[in-house]
Amino acid sequence: MGSFMIKKYHGLGNDYLVIDPSKVDVELQETHIRKLCKRNYGVGADGILYGPIMKGNEIHVRCFNPDASEATNTGTGIRIFAKYLKDEGYTNDKCVCFYTASGKTEVEFLNEDGTQVRAKIGKPNFCSKYIPVIGQEREVINEVMYFAGQPYEVTCLSVGNPHCVLLSDEVSYKQVMEIGPAVESAEYFPERINFMALHVVDRTHVEIEVYERGAGYTLASGTSACAAAATTVRLGLTERHVEVKQPGGTLDIELNENDEIIMTGSAEEVGLMMVNDAFFA
Repeated sequence: MGSFMIKKYHGLGNDYLVIDPSKVDVELQETHIRKLCKRNYGVGADGILYGPIMKGNEIHVRCFNPDASEATNTGTGIRIFAKYLKDEGYTNDKCVCFYTASGKTEVEFLNEDGTQVRAKIGKPNFCSKYIPVIGQEREVINEVMYFAGQPYEVTCLSVGNPHCVLLSDEVSYKQVMEIGPAVESAEYFPERINFMALHVVDRTHVEIEVYERGAGYTLASGTSACAAAATTVRLGLTERHVEVKQPGGTLDIELNENDEIIMTGSAEEVGLMMVNDAFFA
Protein backbone atom coordinates (compact mmCIF):
# COMPACT_ATOMS: atom_id res chain seq x y z
CA MET A 1 0.00 0.00 0.00
CA GLY A 2 1.59 3.27 -1.11
CA SER A 3 1.07 6.96 -0.58
CA PHE A 4 1.66 10.25 -2.34
CA MET A 5 2.21 13.86 -1.38
CA ILE A 6 -0.13 16.82 -1.86
CA LYS A 7 0.83 20.37 -0.96
CA LYS A 8 -1.55 22.56 1.00
CA TYR A 9 -1.59 26.37 0.94
CA HIS A 10 -3.85 29.15 2.14
CA GLY A 11 -4.46 32.79 1.32
CA LEU A 12 -6.07 34.64 4.25
CA GLY A 13 -7.59 31.38 5.49
CA ASN A 14 -8.95 30.39 2.07
CA ASP A 15 -7.17 27.04 1.68
CA TYR A 16 -6.34 24.93 -1.38
CA LEU A 17 -4.70 21.63 -2.14
CA VAL A 18 -2.31 21.55 -5.09
CA ILE A 19 -2.24 18.27 -7.00
CA ASP A 20 0.61 18.17 -9.50
CA PRO A 21 -0.15 15.61 -12.26
CA SER A 22 3.59 15.16 -12.91
CA LYS A 23 4.07 14.02 -9.30
CA VAL A 24 0.78 12.33 -8.41
CA ASP A 25 -0.14 9.38 -10.59
CA VAL A 26 -3.88 9.34 -10.08
CA GLU A 27 -6.84 10.06 -12.36
CA LEU A 28 -8.64 12.79 -10.41
CA GLN A 29 -12.37 12.10 -10.21
CA GLU A 30 -15.33 13.97 -8.70
CA THR A 31 -15.53 11.62 -5.73
CA HIS A 32 -11.82 12.19 -4.99
CA ILE A 33 -12.28 15.96 -4.97
CA ARG A 34 -15.23 15.79 -2.59
CA LYS A 35 -13.44 13.40 -0.24
CA LEU A 36 -10.18 15.37 -0.18
CA CYS A 37 -11.93 18.67 0.57
CA LYS A 38 -13.99 17.31 3.49
CA ARG A 39 -12.42 18.51 6.72
CA ASN A 40 -13.56 15.57 8.85
CA TYR A 41 -12.98 12.74 6.38
CA GLY A 42 -10.27 14.04 4.06
CA VAL A 43 -7.47 16.59 4.10
CA GLY A 44 -9.84 19.56 4.16
CA ALA A 45 -9.80 22.50 1.74
CA ASP A 46 -11.88 25.19 0.05
CA GLY A 47 -10.76 23.86 -3.31
CA ILE A 48 -8.22 21.94 -5.39
CA LEU A 49 -5.74 23.25 -7.94
CA TYR A 50 -4.77 20.61 -10.51
CA GLY A 51 -1.61 21.56 -12.34
CA PRO A 52 0.68 22.52 -13.87
CA ILE A 53 -0.77 21.09 -17.07
CA MET A 54 1.63 21.84 -19.92
CA LYS A 55 0.20 22.71 -23.34
CA GLY A 56 3.22 23.48 -25.47
CA ASN A 57 5.01 26.28 -23.64
CA GLU A 58 1.87 27.33 -21.78
CA ILE A 59 1.16 26.47 -18.16
CA HIS A 60 -2.48 25.69 -17.35
CA VAL A 61 -4.25 24.94 -14.08
CA ARG A 62 -7.72 23.55 -13.38
CA CYS A 63 -9.56 24.82 -10.31
CA PHE A 64 -12.17 22.72 -8.50
CA ASN A 65 -14.69 23.61 -5.79
CA PRO A 66 -15.34 21.24 -2.85
CA ASP A 67 -18.52 20.00 -4.58
CA ALA A 68 -16.31 18.95 -7.54
CA SER A 69 -17.66 21.64 -9.87
CA GLU A 70 -14.94 23.35 -11.88
CA ALA A 71 -14.32 27.02 -11.11
CA THR A 72 -13.59 29.31 -14.04
CA ASN A 73 -11.41 31.57 -11.91
CA THR A 74 -10.12 31.91 -8.35
CA GLY A 75 -8.27 34.90 -6.95
CA THR A 76 -6.82 33.03 -4.00
CA GLY A 77 -6.02 30.03 -6.17
CA ILE A 78 -4.11 32.24 -8.60
CA ARG A 79 -1.90 33.55 -5.79
CA ILE A 80 -1.37 30.07 -4.39
CA PHE A 81 -0.62 28.42 -7.73
CA ALA A 82 1.94 31.10 -8.57
CA LYS A 83 3.70 30.41 -5.27
CA TYR A 84 3.58 26.67 -5.93
CA LEU A 85 5.26 27.19 -9.32
CA LYS A 86 7.99 29.18 -7.58
CA ASP A 87 8.36 26.71 -4.70
CA GLU A 88 8.73 23.73 -7.05
CA GLY A 89 11.14 25.42 -9.44
CA TYR A 90 8.81 25.74 -12.41
CA THR A 91 9.78 29.41 -12.55
CA ASN A 92 12.69 31.46 -11.21
CA ASP A 93 11.54 34.70 -12.80
CA LYS A 94 10.06 37.73 -11.08
CA CYS A 95 6.83 37.20 -13.02
CA VAL A 96 4.97 34.11 -14.19
CA CYS A 97 2.08 33.65 -16.63
CA PHE A 98 -0.39 30.78 -16.67
CA TYR A 99 -3.94 30.02 -17.77
CA THR A 100 -7.14 29.25 -15.86
CA ALA A 101 -10.46 28.42 -17.51
CA SER A 102 -11.15 32.16 -17.78
CA GLY A 103 -7.92 32.95 -19.60
CA LYS A 104 -4.38 34.21 -19.11
CA THR A 105 -3.15 35.40 -15.72
CA GLU A 106 0.01 37.40 -15.02
CA VAL A 107 1.47 37.25 -11.51
CA GLU A 108 4.37 39.25 -10.11
CA PHE A 109 6.30 38.07 -7.04
CA LEU A 110 6.87 40.91 -4.60
CA ASN A 111 9.35 39.11 -2.34
CA GLU A 112 11.91 36.31 -2.54
CA ASP A 113 9.76 33.51 -1.14
CA GLY A 114 6.66 34.40 -3.16
CA THR A 115 4.43 34.91 -0.14
CA GLN A 116 3.36 38.31 -1.48
CA VAL A 117 2.16 38.58 -5.07
CA ARG A 118 0.43 40.99 -7.42
CA ALA A 119 -1.89 39.56 -10.07
CA LYS A 120 -3.79 40.96 -13.03
CA ILE A 121 -7.32 39.56 -12.91
CA GLY A 122 -8.81 41.16 -16.03
CA LYS A 123 -11.67 43.60 -16.54
CA PRO A 124 -15.04 43.44 -14.76
CA ASN A 125 -18.13 42.87 -16.89
CA PHE A 126 -21.59 43.90 -15.66
CA CYS A 127 -23.43 42.63 -18.76
CA SER A 128 -26.07 39.97 -18.02
CA LYS A 129 -25.02 37.88 -21.02
CA TYR A 130 -21.55 37.28 -19.65
CA ILE A 131 -22.34 36.76 -15.95
CA PRO A 132 -24.82 35.14 -16.87
CA VAL A 133 -28.20 36.43 -15.63
CA ILE A 134 -31.49 35.53 -17.32
CA GLY A 135 -33.65 38.08 -19.14
CA GLN A 136 -32.93 40.71 -21.74
CA GLU A 137 -29.33 41.76 -22.21
CA ARG A 138 -28.47 44.61 -19.88
CA GLU A 139 -26.02 45.75 -17.24
CA VAL A 140 -27.18 44.34 -13.91
CA ILE A 141 -26.71 47.35 -11.65
CA ASN A 142 -28.90 48.20 -8.62
CA GLU A 143 -31.53 45.72 -9.79
CA VAL A 144 -34.24 44.31 -7.51
CA MET A 145 -34.26 40.52 -7.26
CA TYR A 146 -36.19 38.18 -4.98
CA PHE A 147 -34.41 35.58 -2.87
CA ALA A 148 -36.39 33.31 -0.54
CA GLY A 149 -39.39 35.56 -1.21
CA GLN A 150 -37.67 38.78 -0.12
CA PRO A 151 -36.66 41.71 -2.38
CA TYR A 152 -33.02 42.80 -2.52
CA GLU A 153 -31.33 45.47 -4.62
CA VAL A 154 -28.18 43.90 -6.04
CA THR A 155 -25.47 44.43 -8.61
CA CYS A 156 -24.09 41.48 -10.58
CA LEU A 157 -20.85 41.15 -12.51
CA SER A 158 -18.22 38.77 -13.78
CA VAL A 159 -14.52 38.97 -12.97
CA GLY A 160 -13.83 35.67 -14.69
CA ASN A 161 -16.50 34.12 -12.45
CA PRO A 162 -19.95 35.46 -11.45
CA HIS A 163 -20.80 37.58 -8.40
CA CYS A 164 -23.97 39.00 -6.88
CA VAL A 165 -23.28 41.98 -4.61
CA LEU A 166 -25.59 43.31 -1.90
CA LEU A 167 -24.72 46.66 -0.35
CA SER A 168 -25.31 46.59 3.39
CA ASP A 169 -24.86 48.82 6.45
CA GLU A 170 -22.99 45.95 8.09
CA VAL A 171 -21.85 42.47 7.11
CA SER A 172 -21.79 39.25 9.10
CA TYR A 173 -21.50 35.48 8.90
CA LYS A 174 -25.15 35.16 9.91
CA GLN A 175 -26.27 37.45 7.09
CA VAL A 176 -24.50 35.63 4.26
CA MET A 177 -25.50 32.22 5.61
CA GLU A 178 -29.15 33.26 5.67
CA ILE A 179 -29.16 34.72 2.15
CA GLY A 180 -26.24 33.04 0.39
CA PRO A 181 -27.68 29.58 -0.35
CA ALA A 182 -30.83 31.10 -1.86
CA VAL A 183 -28.81 33.50 -4.02
CA GLU A 184 -26.31 30.89 -5.22
CA SER A 185 -28.98 28.66 -6.76
CA ALA A 186 -31.61 31.30 -7.63
CA GLU A 187 -33.33 30.93 -11.00
CA TYR A 188 -31.82 34.24 -12.14
CA PHE A 189 -28.42 32.58 -12.40
CA PRO A 190 -28.33 29.53 -14.73
CA GLU A 191 -24.71 28.74 -13.79
CA ARG A 192 -25.14 29.63 -10.10
CA ILE A 193 -23.32 32.60 -8.56
CA ASN A 194 -21.13 33.79 -5.70
CA PHE A 195 -22.92 35.97 -3.15
CA MET A 196 -21.33 38.88 -1.31
CA ALA A 197 -22.55 41.29 1.35
CA LEU A 198 -20.55 44.53 1.07
CA HIS A 199 -20.18 47.46 3.45
CA VAL A 200 -18.44 50.66 2.32
CA VAL A 201 -16.44 51.99 5.26
CA ASP A 202 -14.99 55.01 3.46
CA ARG A 203 -13.58 55.99 0.05
CA THR A 204 -10.65 53.56 0.32
CA HIS A 205 -11.91 50.78 2.61
CA VAL A 206 -14.71 48.21 2.31
CA GLU A 207 -15.73 45.08 4.22
CA ILE A 208 -17.22 41.93 2.73
CA GLU A 209 -18.59 38.52 3.73
CA VAL A 210 -18.87 35.83 1.07
CA TYR A 211 -20.85 32.70 0.27
CA GLU A 212 -19.06 31.02 -2.62
CA ARG A 213 -20.63 29.06 -5.44
CA GLY A 214 -19.80 25.40 -4.94
CA ALA A 215 -17.96 26.01 -1.66
CA GLY A 216 -20.24 27.83 0.78
CA TYR A 217 -18.98 30.23 3.44
CA THR A 218 -15.33 31.15 3.20
CA LEU A 219 -12.98 33.31 5.27
CA ALA A 220 -11.66 35.05 2.17
CA SER A 221 -12.16 35.17 -1.58
CA GLY A 222 -9.81 36.84 -4.01
CA THR A 223 -12.25 37.25 -6.88
CA SER A 224 -14.94 38.48 -4.48
CA ALA A 225 -12.56 41.17 -3.27
CA CYS A 226 -11.96 42.12 -6.91
CA ALA A 227 -15.71 42.18 -7.59
CA ALA A 228 -16.26 44.32 -4.49
CA ALA A 229 -13.81 46.97 -5.64
CA ALA A 230 -15.12 46.89 -9.21
CA THR A 231 -18.66 47.39 -7.92
CA THR A 232 -17.90 50.29 -5.59
CA VAL A 233 -15.83 52.03 -8.25
CA ARG A 234 -18.62 51.60 -10.81
CA LEU A 235 -21.21 52.96 -8.36
CA GLY A 236 -18.97 55.91 -7.46
CA LEU A 237 -18.69 54.87 -3.82
CA THR A 238 -14.91 54.52 -3.58
CA GLU A 239 -11.66 55.50 -5.22
CA ARG A 240 -10.00 53.14 -7.71
CA HIS A 241 -7.61 51.80 -5.07
CA VAL A 242 -9.40 49.97 -2.26
CA GLU A 243 -8.51 47.81 0.73
CA VAL A 244 -11.01 44.96 1.01
CA LYS A 245 -11.32 43.51 4.51
CA GLN A 246 -12.59 39.94 5.00
CA PRO A 247 -12.69 37.71 8.08
CA GLY A 248 -9.39 36.10 7.00
CA GLY A 249 -7.58 39.37 6.32
CA THR A 250 -7.25 42.21 3.82
CA LEU A 251 -6.53 42.34 0.10
CA ASP A 252 -5.35 45.38 -1.84
CA ILE A 253 -7.38 45.88 -5.04
CA GLU A 254 -6.81 48.49 -7.73
CA LEU A 255 -8.54 49.29 -11.00
CA ASN A 256 -5.97 50.83 -13.34
CA GLU A 257 -6.58 53.36 -16.11
CA ASN A 258 -7.67 50.54 -18.44
CA ASP A 259 -10.14 49.19 -15.88
CA GLU A 260 -8.01 46.08 -15.35
CA ILE A 261 -8.24 44.70 -11.83
CA ILE A 262 -4.95 44.26 -9.98
CA MET A 263 -4.99 42.19 -6.79
CA THR A 264 -2.19 42.24 -4.22
CA GLY A 265 -2.13 39.73 -1.38
CA SER A 266 -0.54 36.78 0.35
CA ALA A 267 -0.09 33.07 -0.29
CA GLU A 268 1.27 30.83 2.46
CA GLU A 269 2.39 27.21 2.38
CA VAL A 270 0.82 25.02 5.08
CA GLY A 271 2.84 21.91 4.32
CA LEU A 272 3.04 18.53 2.62
CA MET A 273 0.17 16.11 3.15
CA MET A 274 0.83 12.38 2.77
CA VAL A 275 -2.30 10.69 1.42
CA ASN A 276 -2.70 6.94 1.33
CA ASP A 277 -3.38 5.74 -2.21
CA ALA A 278 -6.20 3.57 -0.85
CA PHE A 279 -8.03 6.87 -0.31
CA PHE A 280 -8.60 6.93 -4.08
CA ALA A 281 -9.71 3.32 -4.37
